[in-house]
Amino acid sequence: MSDLNRQKIVDSVPQKGFFGHPKGLFTLFFTEFWERFSYYGMRAILVFYMYYEVSKGGLGMDKTLALSIMSIYGSLVYMSGIIGGWLADRIFGTSKAVFYGGILIMFGHIVLAIPGSVSMFFVSMVLIVLGTGLLKPNASTVVGEMYSEEDNRRDAGFTIFYMGINAGAFISPLIVGSVMDYSFHLGFGIAAVGMFLGLVVFMLTKKKNLGLAGTIVKNPLTPAEKKKTFTIIGLGIVIIAVLCVVLISMGKLTFESFINLVTILGILIPTMYFIVMYRSPKTTTVERSRIIAYIPLFIAAVMFWSIQEQGSTILASYADTRTQLNFAGIHISPAWFQSLNPLFIIIFAPIFAAVWLKLGKRQPTIPQKFSLSLLFAGVSFLVILLPAYLGGSNSLVNPLWLVLSYLICVFGELLISPVGLSATTKLAPAAFSAQTMSLWFLASAAAQAINAQIVKFYTPETEMTYFGVIGGASIVLGILLFVLSPKIQSFMKGIR
Repeated sequence: MSDLNRQKIVDSVPQKGFFGHPKGLFTLFFTEFWERFSYYGMRAILVFYMYYEVSKGGLGMDKTLALSIMSIYGSLVYMSGIIGGWLADRIFGTSKAVFYGGILIMFGHIVLAIPGSVSMFFVSMVLIVLGTGLLKPNASTVVGEMYSEEDNRRDAGFTIFYMGINAGAFISPLIVGSVMDYSFHLGFGIAAVGMFLGLVVFMLTKKKNLGLAGTIVKNPLTPAEKKKTFTIIGLGIVIIAVLCVVLISMGKLTFESFINLVTILGILIPTMYFIVMYRSPKTTTVERSRIIAYIPLFIAAVMFWSIQEQGSTILASYADTRTQLNFAGIHISPAWFQSLNPLFIIIFAPIFAAVWLKLGKRQPTIPQKFSLSLLFAGVSFLVILLPAYLGGSNSLVNPLWLVLSYLICVFGELLISPVGLSATTKLAPAAFSAQTMSLWFLASAAAQAINAQIVKFYTPETEMTYFGVIGGASIVLGILLFVLSPKIQSFMKGIR
């Protein structure tokens, strides 16, 4: 996008009106609040819906298969962001991408809200994956477009936007989890209403508040390119559909083979990104050095997100089957534990930001922060070992142990998530700045793709080994990264 277009967009947006920020921040704050309310409300009960017996309103899937599908679903959500970003950049702009994404998400939740079969469940998953890929990355892009590059309110604006995300993610599991025992479909219906409210806010306020933000296609396809692209996409969809029908009829495309395929893609796609960027003639010698520095950081991120994302799979199952859910005179829904992560982020994110500001140049380097995040992640899993070690593997665990595990992991997240975003913008080759940001999100996709295989090893009998090995591996990797930090830092060529 040219500098002229950037300034034209900024000038079109009312610059005061939401806590001293552009009015459009109100629109995007509440759109993303309701989208995250919708997504995390659905996610909080989804794994239970898959493995609960039909008599309890579930689909009656094998629990291990349900945990793998949940991981693959999370992986595909992050992979689809690449498609959503491309469509916004080349075809219809970020604003329309947000709207179309919201429509797909809402219909996905409506399909889940209607009692149906496993096949209907997968239809809903396709809709939600594609919708989230369109909406999530592009909503953040529109936020950035409202501020000029010199505007010192930009970071604060993204912080407010981030709080909207976490506020929606905090509230929804409490509401949806409360109706889970009565009806899963009612819970999914509430998620659909949440997305509908987000769309209403967006449509009623975007014209007045957003101006031209999100309306300009940054790198539009020419008419000839459009014709060629749509032809390729159409043929691709037909070929994939035919292949799926043939392979399913032959018994070759099963749940297991699909999970394995996504696992391979989750590892292969980011690997190809690194190779293409490193070998590109557009990448300078200094940028190649920074790419080498980014590789161990990416691996560390995959390890961290592998543990953190098990909050919606293994720890959700642990909350359901191994935790005292009648505590202090209150019956706790296992879905409520999904609210802990966003709650702790809301509480501690400002504290961490203040600490870094206070330390200034004395704060740990980027690789050191990543290594500390792995230590926290590893300890969060080792904490789960203690109640089983102290009270036996057959007794129900005090829910405060699970709360402590989530809290420790959030400390790790606050060391790696915002730091990783910042490091990505600094270390990215100039010719691949946007694609490197996509690469950062692919760390979570790779982590969950790997989780789809790891969760198969979790059983009540292997519980202590499972948490011990994964937690121990994270701590060892964290120590190794800390030792190598000075060397990694030297490859960053001046970036700290």
